[in-house]
Amino acid sequence: MKIEKITLRRMNMTMKHPFTTSFGTIQQKDFLLATVQDEQDNEGWGESVAFTYPWYSEETTETTIHMLRDFLIPAVLGKTIEHPDEVSELFAPIRKNNMAKATIEGAVWDLYAKRRNISLTEALGGKRDRIEVGISIGIEKNVEDLLANVRGFIDEGYKRIKIKIKPGQDVEVIRAIRQQFPKVPLMADANSAYTLDDVELLKELDQFNLMMIEQPLASDDIIDHATLQKQIQTPICLDESIHSLEDTRKAVELGSCKIINIKVGRVGGLTEAKKIHDYCAEKGIDVWCGGMLESGIGRAQNIALTTLHNFTLPGDTAGSSRYWDQDIITPEVVAENGYITVPHESGISIYSRYDGVYS
Repeated sequence: MKIEKITLRRMNMTMKHPFTTSFGTIQQKDFLLATVQDEQDNEGWGESVAFTYPWYSEETTETTIHMLRDFLIPAVLGKTIEHPDEVSELFAPIRKNNMAKATIEGAVWDLYAKRRNISLTEALGGKRDRIEVGISIGIEKNVEDLLANVRGFIDEGYKRIKIKIKPGQDVEVIRAIRQQFPKVPLMADANSAYTLDDVELLKELDQFNLMMIEQPLASDDIIDHATLQKQIQTPICLDESIHSLEDTRKAVELGSCKIINIKVGRVGGLTEAKKIHDYCAEKGIDVWCGGMLESGIGRAQNIALTTLHNFTLPGDTAGSSRYWDQDIITPEVVAENGYITVPHESGISIYSRYDGVYS
């Protein structure tokens, strides 16, 4: 397929509720959509997951626009591509900027699947007809509101609850959840809010039988995480530290974690995400698919990725209604009793509300 045209659209969506983590609060999601068009006027859709501010990573909406316009789009425009894996090869001379790279690469994967009249799930090699999903809950103003949210999501059937924690809102918060919900699968996400000086505090979390603690230490660290994992029983899951298969290999060999959170944007696209999945399957490391407050375009890609066999833990791909009054796709992503049914139409198998074209 020859890449004849690439279009960027800047979007802004208001979340139903503010989402608070250890690094800030988000309610407005400013993001990019990309469409890649071939010589037969077929289109594939991709989404940038970068935030407005560089709090999760160094990338932002503005840096993504710069990288796409000045480097990444010129690298693929006019090129003939046999398989989406070739996109990462074209981007190899450009360092990092993984979220920008994933925006185009995801659109090429969608286009590739449509040209073959197969679903993105089939194109990636996925086999599942439905996936288990969990829910991620931001930091609340008080424990009572948090407990009410947890109860609501349990009643909706979500298979796992993830809560955000930070110093001062950690052990006692988790204790309160465990007292009311002693058996719910529960994990804590620290978003790099702690250091090795907090080992004794983090050891206290062992008593609560958590599935994992996600990224407790620095975002660029795998050494201290290995030290911490030796001292606590709770499995460590790495998120922000993992940007590539090579990062994954080093973390696993060092014993820095027992679980990996795979986010398509963070690792540079579906091709690299699949490589990480395959390596972790070989090494006996569980993986799950994290969320970046995506619209339905990015959410559809996450669903397809999660159909691969080693996604053994419920991901953060909740239904559209969890975040948005109205998503930009139709049909919207629907979670029923903790499951999402995997679509099997061609490509990412949804329509865009934005301009009515099949996506």
